[in-house]
Amino acid sequence: MLKPVFIRASSIPDAWHQLVMSILENGRPFKIDEGSYAGGHRLEFDFIIVQIVHPEARPFEPSLPVDMKNAGIPDPVVPGYILGDDPAFAGEPYVLYLMTADKKPEEDYTYGQRLTGARLDADGFFDQVQHVVDKYKTGKIRNNQLCMNVARPGDMLLKDPPCLQLIDTRIQDGKLHFMPYFRSWDLWGGFPANLGGLQILKEHMAEEIGVDPGETIATSKGLHIYRYVWELAEMRRRKDGFVAQFLHEVEDEASR
Repeated sequence: MLKPVFIRASSIPDAWHQLVMSILENGRPFKIDEGSYAGGHRLEFDFIIVQIVHPEARPFEPSLPVDMKNAGIPDPVVPGYILGDDPAFAGEPYVLYLMTADKKPEEDYTYGQRLTGARLDADGFFDQVQHVVDKYKTGKIRNNQLCMNVARPGDMLLKDPPCLQLIDTRIQDGKLHFMPYFRSWDLWGGFPANLGGLQILKEHMAEEIGVDPGETIATSKGLHIYRYVWELAEMRRRKDGFVAQFLHEVEDEASR
């Protein structure tokens, strides 16, 4: 029987900490058959629903306890990665990947390209973000059609199909809420970066519409941590014994 898990959190870092605590008790170890880290193992929830009441709270990045930092263990998300707001960060901020249609030649897609520059037909491109904004600005807020799609049927043929499949939207009580679904989702580093970037997108859209940014309620049937961070999760949880159990299951599987 599948075991869905529900988490209610105040902020993105709070959601991350609660989920790291929970996955050691409620996750299952699996061998990865295909895709990223094929042949390795991950610990995965059957299904997760996480309600974040104040996703606008800064910072978006979770911080590890001092003793873990003193041991040289880096925080899950590099400072400045989401917004590019740290002088030490020299790369492109993640938010551009979500909010622009720019795509490098070697990339099959970006989330931003699918959301703001997807080809609708032979006549041109379709900006889903702008369409949702324009539609809500008409005042027809009880509209169940405004679900932005990242996934396409042909994505199953890609080596690395999009993890983010869709972002459903709702205006309720004068606020714009996001309901994203991820088919597969890296909890350790991907979860806070993805939700931080989505929050910036939400805030941009809410300002254009003329409402406040609201909650995020995210779901996934593939929220996981990879084998290389199992021990880190156990250190964060401050309780031993879980990882030994998973390793025993993995070794049993390998011997069969």
